[in-house]
Amino acid sequence: MTTWLLVTVLVVAAAAGLLRWRRPAWYWLSFGVTLATVRVLVRYTTVMDACGLTVPPARWRLALARMTGRQTPEFRAPRILRLRPTRTGLVLRLKLRPGQDAFDVAAATDRLRHSFGLYGVTSREIRSGVVEVRMTGYDVLKRVQMPAKFDTGPMRVPVALREDGSVHYRDYRTVPHGLTLGATESGKSVYQRNLVVGLAAQHVALVGIDCKQGVELFPLARRFSALADDPDTALELLEALVGHMADVYQLIRAEQRISVAVPDAEIASDIWDLPEDLRPVPIVVLVDEVAELALYATKDEEKRRDRIITALVRLAQLGRAAGIYLEVCGQRFGSELGKGITMLRAQLTGRTAHRVNDETSANMAFGDIAPDAVLAAIQIPPETRGLAVAGDSTGGWHRIRAPHTSLRDAVNICNKHAHRTPDVPALAAFRPAVAAVPPARVRLTKSAPATA
Repeated sequence: MTTWLLVTVLVVAAAAGLLRWRRPAWYWLSFGVTLATVRVLVRYTTVMDACGLTVPPARWRLALARMTGRQTPEFRAPRILRLRPTRTGLVLRLKLRPGQDAFDVAAATDRLRHSFGLYGVTSREIRSGVVEVRMTGYDVLKRVQMPAKFDTGPMRVPVALREDGSVHYRDYRTVPHGLTLGATESGKSVYQRNLVVGLAAQHVALVGIDCKQGVELFPLARRFSALADDPDTALELLEALVGHMADVYQLIRAEQRISVAVPDAEIASDIWDLPEDLRPVPIVVLVDEVAELALYATKDEEKRRDRIITALVRLAQLGRAAGIYLEVCGQRFGSELGKGITMLRAQLTGRTAHRVNDETSANMAFGDIAPDAVLAAIQIPPETRGLAVAGDSTGGWHRIRAPHTSLRDAVNICNKHAHRTPDVPALAAFRPAVAAVPPARVRLTKSAPATA
């Protein structure tokens, strides 16, 4: 019996080691979650004391101990409200003691990570006096595996996985406009494909501006209501969107019916307050490389550039209520692109930065909203394509990584949902013509004649 027991223990230990090396997610669900839970509960009081997250006992406890001759009470750690295991780690909800602050827990997350022997620890304040500490048991961004179920809704799509194991959503009704930066081969195109794939199944019109002759967005043309592949067409498309925006505002004004008899909930101020049968289809505008719209070499191109930037600024400032949302991508996005660029950047609330070539590019994304995220953005290594830092105007930021979606997969999903592509009359002239049969391949070089 002793021999068989020893063999069984060795086999289990070898299996655990192999899973931890090859399949960390399986190891966590089978062995890691139990070991981590026991480790956290056993070490909790000692770790909190070592990290400076304890407070002295109350005065009445000290007085009672002196009167009764008992031992002086120990320092008190935050009370555990709930410890919940997840598929990627543990979620610890704490009730802070009087005198403690959520910032104290946030400042000690790195020490908690070492003390509990986990991969990563993050914290956020749930409400006054309650802090949620999310701990991950392994590197969830090394091999991204999205969960089977999502908390989706209108204009809310999952695009990536956060370093704490939660899903990163792109919610256009909460953050209407976004900016995505990244150097070549940083994973920016894959992030954009995930956006298109997530929006393809929803009732939304997709508008694309791809000045790289359409090599990124035109394969997905069956799901797009409008596409432009050069700056001249992009100018006409953007001005058509500005005109469409004005028509939507006229519709909203006509349906407001403001009087003392109308309840407050029925007064319309944007398209989401309109009845569903009258609501215009929302539009998401994806700009693949914004620098191609801002560069110019001649006077005529400068005039075109000014009109393009003016149209983009108008859409960013006024488009939310009309259901027009911008998703601007580029390698750099700073004042060197000319006047109006910083005004446009100020309207792009959601910021995502993949690997960048210099610190200045990271400052363009986060310098005005989350300075702490600048250092995280410039530390992304070249071999981790798709890894990015996402932040918004609140100052919060997260490391995220989008699951790899090949162009073939994105094309298949867009073709599957091609019947959902809405017809927007104002954009009918820019509707891509999709051939039933793929066109013949174009040779880039001439073949040399055969010689005898």
